[in-house]
Amino acid sequence: MLAKILPLILAFAGTGGGIAAGLFLTPADPVDPASTPHQAAKTEEHSETSEEKKNEFVKISNQFVIPVVHRDKVAAHVVLSLNLEVNPGTQDTVFEREPRLRASFLRVLFDHANMGGFQGTFTTSSHLDSLRTALLETAQLELGEDVIDVLIVDIAKQDTR
Repeated sequence: MLAKILPLILAFAGTGGGIAAGLFLTPADPVDPASTPHQAAKTEEHSETSEEKKNEFVKISNQFVIPVVHRDKVAAHVVLSLNLEVNPGTQDTVFEREPRLRASFLRVLFDHANMGGFQGTFTTSSHLDSLRTALLETAQLELGEDVIDVLIVDIAKQDTR
């Protein structure tokens, strides 16, 4: 009889001991690392340098609509929105050159569609990575090295059949 009850007693005692230890060993007032003078100065210094280097994100004003042609007929439309990550102070340049940039992006997107890039599982990483790389190279040709990345923020495909 004792052999059957002993495991239950040990389980309850272990659980109760664990709960009690957790309650008693938890600090009453956790210390904020930034509250110590040394850490506060380090945190402030880090935030200043990160603010100086903060990149800007520029939303390309209108969506891109790309027809997907199959057997000489438009089988679908892909609609996507792009943002550019650029160095600070580059936003005005992007807006000034946006018409030329849009035309270059459309050329890349049409080529991608014509090569079958929007067929099947077009949202896989490999398909989107190759598209992002081509868009980034195009943006850097138009705007220089101030363009850090091209972000595809929305993408949708609508079949026309």
